[in-house]
Amino acid sequence: MPLEQLKPFTLALASPPRGEEGPRGPAAPTDVWQALTDHAAHIAATEPLLAALARHWILSKPDFAAALGAMLADKAACEMTPRDTVADLVAEAVTFDPEIAAAARADLAAILARDPAVKGAAHPFLFFKGFQALQMHRIAHHLWTVGRHDAALFFQSRGAEVFAIDIHPAAPIGRGVMLDHGTGLVVGETASIGNDVSILQKVTLGGTGKESGDRHPKVRDGVLLSAGAIVLGNIEIGRNAKVGAGSVVLHDVPPCATVAGVPARIVGWCKEGAPALSMDHELPEGHG
Repeated sequence: MPLEQLKPFTLALASPPRGEEGPRGPAAPTDVWQALTDHAAHIAATEPLLAALARHWILSKPDFAAALGAMLADKAACEMTPRDTVADLVAEAVTFDPEIAAAARADLAAILARDPAVKGAAHPFLFFKGFQALQMHRIAHHLWTVGRHDAALFFQSRGAEVFAIDIHPAAPIGRGVMLDHGTGLVVGETASIGNDVSILQKVTLGGTGKESGDRHPKVRDGVLLSAGAIVLGNIEIGRNAKVGAGSVVLHDVPPCATVAGVPARIVGWCKEGAPALSMDHELPEGHG
């Protein structure tokens, strides 16, 4: 099958807007695995360079969770933590908490729906570090919540080393999240990110440096954080809000507001529903 024919099929996996905030929203699409295996088979048949990788991570695996585990084990392993040891730990986490794979499926569907550069489901899975780093964080977050803090910090460290994406393992992240490019993303310990959020490169969800305890931003469902946005302190970015590129946000942002500037201020209101889904980064005239 020509690669261009895969695009309409993958677009059908777009996840609809979700009504609940938080990391445990409605079920992810159920046909992501079929889309992933179909595209991986196409790659294996047409690109000899990648045939072994497609088979090792995807085509030889019985289901999405097993494929996810294989990919993460290869990415997280290093000389002093052999792959088999890491693979066992990842498999244990994915088996214990099915939400890890369910959220990953929703993340993959989100990329297919929002990124026009994507030609099929296997591309983000095999090549996109934003997707891979987010799934490594999901393993780290699971380990953190069950009290294995040292192991969780190992996965955080590997994510920072391999992907240049640093997410504290305590931070909960919802389903259907897209880290577009992802390079330079920093998410602090007490931050949280809801469902259907899109975050671009060099975004910081940080503290002010003057507080302890709950000190990081809360990003609600449907939010779009454009490239280089800096959000500081225990503040809330309301549902379906948009933060312009390079903005510094120091105060709460109301739902559906568009903010921009240093410091950020309200420059408009989102009319398209969830800006994270439309990926519309434009600002009102005079504020671009």
